[in-house]
Amino acid sequence: MTAHPKQTPRAGAASAFAELHHADEPLLLPNAWDCASARALAGQGFRAVATTSLGVAATAGLPDGEAATREETLRLAFALGSEPWLLSVDAEGGFSEDPDEVAEFARELYAVGVVGINLEDGLGPADRHAAKIVAVKEAVPGLFVNARTDTHWLGDGDAADTMARLDAYQEAGADGVFVPGLTDLRQITTLVRHVDAPLNVLYSPDGPSAPDLADAGVRRISLGSLLYRRALGAALEAAAEIRAGRTPAGPTPSYQEVAVRSRARRPAAIRQRGPAGRAGT
Repeated sequence: MTAHPKQTPRAGAASAFAELHHADEPLLLPNAWDCASARALAGQGFRAVATTSLGVAATAGLPDGEAATREETLRLAFALGSEPWLLSVDAEGGFSEDPDEVAEFARELYAVGVVGINLEDGLGPADRHAAKIVAVKEAVPGLFVNARTDTHWLGDGDAADTMARLDAYQEAGADGVFVPGLTDLRQITTLVRHVDAPLNVLYSPDGPSAPDLADAGVRRISLGSLLYRRALGAALEAAAEIRAGRTPAGPTPSYQEVAVRSRARRPAAIRQRGPAGRAGT
């Protein structure tokens, strides 16, 4: 575990992120995989940016969903936590089955400026996931906890199980609930009416449009790994076009733009005293 200097979210940032889930329009949350993509998205006017666990894992050559990217996730959070926009982190299942260890990770994220965390249950025991949520909220009350259930992502989408899990996570203190893989508008509307916390769904090109999701009462629309996969697709398309003797279409950031956006930016106080060193492994 890497120890980082504390730079807790600037005054009002955490509450501002929570308020975005109760605005007139749902929060459209793009997911970045590195510094350049995060800053480019923020430059397009998105007030909040999240990370994508698949993108972070893929760029590091590590598996997604197997608790392998704890350090990479924290390192990216440290690089972006002091930015003027709001940062939420996809932390898989918290990189541990021990609620206290998940809470410690959440505390580290908050200490570097993160305002939100996404925690997935992986279809494991609901009471264990609820215990993680309780531990995180006790350790870092100001951190927005988005509790994800994978009943539609990894399971058969059982409605009763989905509702029971969301109820348990809300009772545990979750600030928002997330059901990726759910694309049926009638089921989405039913869940919106059932839960008290803001409902988050994952946008799918084959599913309802963002306006349709808004009309159904969804309060947060995540893009997940879509942008990372689209970027990879665009790279493959460009290579094929060049090989065929054609000029690739579409916008291309300059070398300088990407280089500038990729640089780590640390607050002056942190630059002056340097990193706090390493603790553990």
